[in-house]
Amino acid sequence: MKNNIILSLTFLMFAFMPFGLSAKNQEATSQLEQNFEQELKDGFVENITSKSAIEGFTASWNLDYELFEELKEEGFTISIQYNTKIGAKRHEKGYDNSDWTVVEGIDLHKTSYTFTDLAGEESYVFKVGVSNGEHTFWSEKNSASTERGWGIFRFLVLIGSLGMFIYGMKIMSEGLQQAAGSRLRYLLGSITSNRVKGVLTGFGITSIVQSSSVTTVMTVSFVNAGLMTLVQSAGVMMGANIGTTITGWIINIFGFKVSIGSYALVLIAIGAPMMFFGKQRIKAWSSAIIGFSLLFMGLGFLKDSVPELGPESALVQFFIDFKDIPFLSTILFVFLGTLVTIIVQSSSAALALTMTLVAGGIIPFEVAAAMILGENIGTTITAELASTVGNVHAKRSARIHSLFNVIGVVWAILLFPFLLKAIEVFMVSIGAGNPVDNSKEYANTGIAIFHTAFNLLNVLIMIWFVPWLVRVAERTVKSKGGVDEEFHLDYIGAGYMSTPDLSLLEAKKEIAKFGELTSRMSKFSRDLLFEKSRKKQKQLIERIAKYEEITDRVEVEVANYLSKISEGELSIDTAIRIRGMNSIVNDLERIGDIFYQVSKSLERKAEAKIWFTPHQRNRLAELFDLVDEAFVVMCENLKKHSADVELERANMLEGKINSKRDEIRSEYLDALSKDEELHMKGGIIYNDIFASLEKVGDHIINVSEGIVGKV
Repeated sequence: MKNNIILSLTFLMFAFMPFGLSAKNQEATSQLEQNFEQELKDGFVENITSKSAIEGFTASWNLDYELFEELKEEGFTISIQYNTKIGAKRHEKGYDNSDWTVVEGIDLHKTSYTFTDLAGEESYVFKVGVSNGEHTFWSEKNSASTERGWGIFRFLVLIGSLGMFIYGMKIMSEGLQQAAGSRLRYLLGSITSNRVKGVLTGFGITSIVQSSSVTTVMTVSFVNAGLMTLVQSAGVMMGANIGTTITGWIINIFGFKVSIGSYALVLIAIGAPMMFFGKQRIKAWSSAIIGFSLLFMGLGFLKDSVPELGPESALVQFFIDFKDIPFLSTILFVFLGTLVTIIVQSSSAALALTMTLVAGGIIPFEVAAAMILGENIGTTITAELASTVGNVHAKRSARIHSLFNVIGVVWAILLFPFLLKAIEVFMVSIGAGNPVDNSKEYANTGIAIFHTAFNLLNVLIMIWFVPWLVRVAERTVKSKGGVDEEFHLDYIGAGYMSTPDLSLLEAKKEIAKFGELTSRMSKFSRDLLFEKSRKKQKQLIERIAKYEEITDRVEVEVANYLSKISEGELSIDTAIRIRGMNSIVNDLERIGDIFYQVSKSLERKAEAKIWFTPHQRNRLAELFDLVDEAFVVMCENLKKHSADVELERANMLEGKINSKRDEIRSEYLDALSKDEELHMKGGIIYNDIFASLEKVGDHIINVSEGIVGKV
């Protein structure tokens, strides 16, 4: 502590020293002045800090209040001078137009001062001092910085932050799916007609992978493959809606109350080394951890990039003014939430953006709640898009999802004021604060509660109307017949027949349809080879990928069905037939994999702008002709009794395919030795395709042999 009395006397001696002193007294006075200056520098202005703001900064300090009253009586005030870092250096070297800007007359009671209208993203230095008009005593230099004002750059930063959030969500979701492995599919595939079990399954899967879109798309795919009925899919999608509310709680707790972003790099440091492990499951957990970190890093950037708007700003006032218009404002903001979700293609990202705007005080609780309802409608677009390449059952499943969400939002709009009041009363009663009166502090918790409550209530209401939803979907999505219905597993979806032989008859019918499905993949691949439109190429690639996924799941379903049949007592002949059928579905699934790889090769060719010569395309077309002819024979054999199957024609076509492959390969090698450029541009892809088609021929003949028990 400083000696108040001595320092006051020192100051008074300095302030009121008469003129005409002796040299000795003047020397003593000079020394007192130096001591006083040093005391002011060292002890009066303390703990100087700065905080960045948009095109400005705030300087803060503390005062030694032992001198406060004396300095106040003598008319001292706070002064601040500032300059850019570059300007300060130029000033030291004597350049013009580099003077420090001084702000004077700041009351001693104040401990901070905000500078505005400065250059954005600039580094400044400043000093804080005390002045009585004649003498000013400055502190040491302190640094400060400003942030860029809102404009196109900040807007792009906001979009980039949102993109980082979405990318992190995608990486995390994919990693969790890979880590869970086939158990998620098994869980989804083991659902019975019990709607409640379907809801619980949908909730569990969505909670694990943190993406309702993944669950709904997976469900649509299962319906497309006939592995799930419309009634079962309705329950799963309802559960997915509840599961996605977990995301809101994670964002609320870890994004706004506990800053995970601060530890994101630590988590990446843990997850990154796991990428180099040999086990695929450890790599999957690495993706999940890194995705989780990127998600919250993106959320942190998102919070920082949202403009800081005061309560009087035009945008804030717009939301405040419109929120009090009954129904009209609710519908307007529901539409806004729907639009945002459709644009970003992620209800989680839209939810994060909404909660960030609430945290920044830009939109009030009521507006955010209405946008949340809109986001529930917007998320249905994912399932609708996934169903466009599926059959009529997939389209109906997506329609059920849309009906469920839209109907839920309609009744929520009608009861909107009562829902908000219920949330408010509930939060106040449990001591969680009032989301309406103090929106910035408690509104995001209210949003998480509202999101969960709405989806729970909607499921509890709509679960009783599932049969009605199915009927409406069937009436609004008409079947076109033929191909539109062929993927549905009509024969083995209803359970087991009374005897193994009858069950095998049903499985045989399903396998015959499986064979026709794989034969269509050959036609798609052939069309892709000759298609020049990038848009149509993309559609064909997506269709082949969808068919490949269907083949995987049909194989699992048929294999499970055959496994159940095998649990009973079987005759030798029946056991041989089951073994042959297992071999057949395995070969058919492998055909799907091969055509998928062919499509990826053709996709790489298009992206690299590599072109086959007309002769190469014609040679591949000849090979496709033989493969398609072999498919015709295979499908005919699949429909026949094993005793009626003739392998002669199948073997003849297999021989032709092998000969054609050898002929093309020999021709290619001869051309390769003469033209090096041929190899560089497309030889490897060309070689892969004709070799793959020959492998398809091998699996086709294996299918015919499996029918007669040659495994």
